[in-house]
Amino acid sequence: MEVYVRRLSEADVEIFRTLRLEALQNHPEAFGMGYDEAAQLPSSYFEEKLQTNLIVGGGLETEDFTAIAGLAASGQEKVKHKAIIWGVYARPEVRGKGVTRSLLKVMIDAVQDKVEQIQITVGSENEPAKKLYQSLGFEQYGLERRALKIDGQYVDEILMALDLTKPQQASES
Repeated sequence: MEVYVRRLSEADVEIFRTLRLEALQNHPEAFGMGYDEAAQLPSSYFEEKLQTNLIVGGGLETEDFTAIAGLAASGQEKVKHKAIIWGVYARPEVRGKGVTRSLLKVMIDAVQDKVEQIQITVGSENEPAKKLYQSLGFEQYGLERRALKIDGQYVDEILMALDLTKPQQASES
């Protein structure tokens, strides 16, 4: 089966909202926003995200969206050289099958000539995600202790960046 990836548009607001809420509910340790908070947001919030961010979705079959990821870049002069990948989520049935890798590659390619650096954060305990990001050339540059607090428990986040000004030697695995 081949991986299908495309940019989501405003017409895809329900796909985006559904997958985003599913991600927040199933993996609160991986996201800064909580499920209850997001579930109360109007559709216009999700539409605005689709308008102002590069949000891609994908899956193993055409139009069968089982994964999403977002990328935000600022137009502010001092930080327009960077972008941030956020909201990476794949349903369990497609993890390890190349869908998330494909989403990330599409986003990296989309900003390759527009920014110098892409940043991402990942929970310090999320080994599969850390390995994926490292295989794409992301390198750790810091650790934010107690980045999130969920039901009295803290989650540390690893800060990673991909330097687009140097040649990448990312593995294909």
